[in-house]
Formats: sequence, C-alpha cells, structure tokens
Amino acid sequence: MTRGGTLENQHFGSVAVVNTRGQLRAFAGDPHWLTFTRSTLKALQALPFLQAGGPRHFGFTQDHVALLCASHSGEPMHVQAAQEMLERAGQTYKVLRCGCHVPYHFEISGTAPGPQETFDERYNNCSGKHAGFVAWCVQHGHSLANYEAPDHPLQQAIRRDVALAVGMDANDLKLGIDGCSAPNYAMPLSKLAIGYARLASGAQDGEFGESFATLADAMTARPDLVSGTGRNDLAFMQAGGGDWVSKVGADGVQVVGSKSRGEAFALKIIDANKPALFGASVEVMEQLGWLNDVQRAALKPWRAQAIINARGIPVGERRAAFTLQTP
Repeated sequence: MTRGGTLENQHFGSVAVVNTRGQLRAFAGDPHWLTFTRSTLKALQALPFLQAGGPRHFGFTQDHVALLCASHSGEPMHVQAAQEMLERAGQTYKVLRCGCHVPYHFEISGTAPGPQETFDERYNNCSGKHAGFVAWCVQHGHSLANYEAPDHPLQQAIRRDVALAVGMDANDLKLGIDGCSAPNYAMPLSKLAIGYARLASGAQDGEFGESFATLADAMTARPDLVSGTGRNDLAFMQAGGGDWVSKVGADGVQVVGSKSRGEAFALKIIDANKPALFGASVEVMEQLGWLNDVQRAALKPWRAQAIINARGIPVGERRAAFTLQTP
C-alpha cells in the first residue's frame, strides 16, 4: 500500500493452488503454511451429516444445506432458514451452543441496531452450522448438552471426515476452539486446498461424491445464504456463474474451488487484513487465467486498488506484489 507514491504498509501471506489429486499446481510464499481453517472448514464439517442422509431425514432443502456452510450476516433470510432447520429437528434456538453476537449486516451496511432490537443464537453467523450439529445429534440419539466438545461423537466424526477430505491423518490436525465454541483445525494451506478442489469436483469424487455435490451445488445456488448482502463470497460465487465454490474464514483465510478445472486455491494473509485478502484472491484468479472480461469487471471493486479518503479523493494505491510460481 502506497500513499502519495511512498510505501506505507505491506501485507504478507501465502497461497497454494492444488488439484483433486493433491498435486501442487502453483504457489506464492509457503504453500504448506500451517493455518487454522476457521469458517472455510464449514462445508467439510457438514460431511458426517450429509453422509448419514441428514438432509433427507429432516426434509432440509437446498437453502438449508447452503446455511450449513454459511458465515451469514444475520439478515431475515438467514434467521428464517436457521429457525426452519431447528424446527424440523424438533428443537429451538435455546439448544444452540454458538453464543450470540450483533449480526454482521450492521457492520457491512454501516448501520447500528435500534435501541429495542435484540438478538439470539439464530443471528450468530455460525447458526446454520450449529443447527446442522443439533440435527445430527437428534438423528443419532446423542446428547445436545455438549455437542461442541472435542470428545463428543459428533466432533469425532467431523474430525475423521475432515481428515479424509484433505488427505491427512486425523491425529495430525491441530485442534483449536473457534469463535462459535466448536472445534477448528489447523492444517497446511495445500491440504485445505485439496479439500476444496474435491468439494468443487462434486459427484466425481470417489469417496464423498454425493455429499460434495449436494454441498457445492447448494453453495453456488444460494451464495446469498452462504454469506450475505455486500459480502465477498456472494460476489465471488455470482461472478463464477456456478463454477466457483468460495468460502472466507476469519483472520485472513480464503478458499475458492473451480468445478470445471478440478482445482482450488487456499490463501492466508498473515495479519488478516481484509482488503489485502480480497485483493490477493482476485489476483490469484487473474494469474491462474480464471477471469474473463465480465468477471474481471465484476470483481474489480474487490481488488480495492485505489485508496479513497473520506472526501472521495484518491490518496494512494493498493496492489498485489506477488507472482505465482509453478513447482
């Protein structure tokens, strides 16, 4: 980032581009950087529920499957979908163990809640994931009192399937607790990219084909439920026209898989700067040759190349300073 032509800030990171066979196709920085996956993991955390036929068992629609993978903004459509999922599992929001926060849509829109507005766990960006956790426990007869505990049968099943999806030994996944109190795992960027390359490949995957197809199709069909108004995953998946499966994670993680190419990239900005994360993600797509002119124009705002002050005056520039390498 420059201001008046003088360097002001630098943001460092790494990216790994991997195909469904786990082959590293391109990289910048350390493609095997160990990072917590944060909310990029949500689609993979849904695998035990999908593998057990959970959506069919409870009559979940494609919208509900999309919300399983969501870091949503707490807009009415998100809260309604979470409520429907809980009702179909015979539960209420009071069983959710994700906690509560002010919905993201206020931050995105630059507004503030009214003095009389109140929020509960359904408004948490992770409520769809947790509603899926609850449904799995109801389906299998397990306790709801501690479903987020690392030793709960649900979380053990998730750890097993996440490891299989990314090609790792479950014991090598580094455990941490996410903002919503559920277990989260750190893994090399290249392994996370494998998971999304396979997710995007859908039915072609020999192990999780039907589940991956259901999850990827739901994400690309309803990117507004996966993210929300004004959010990057919505913009990325709309620009991808059904081909790109995109998911952002807290603290500087972004993953995008291409269905048609059978590959995905996982990117980490070390200091978690969001404009740098989004700009770098679009630059990776550019260098990989994923973008046509229409997509390039649609994603131009996410590059945030011009730094604009409060009066709307351009005062600096933000630019990518990396070139993808091949192994």
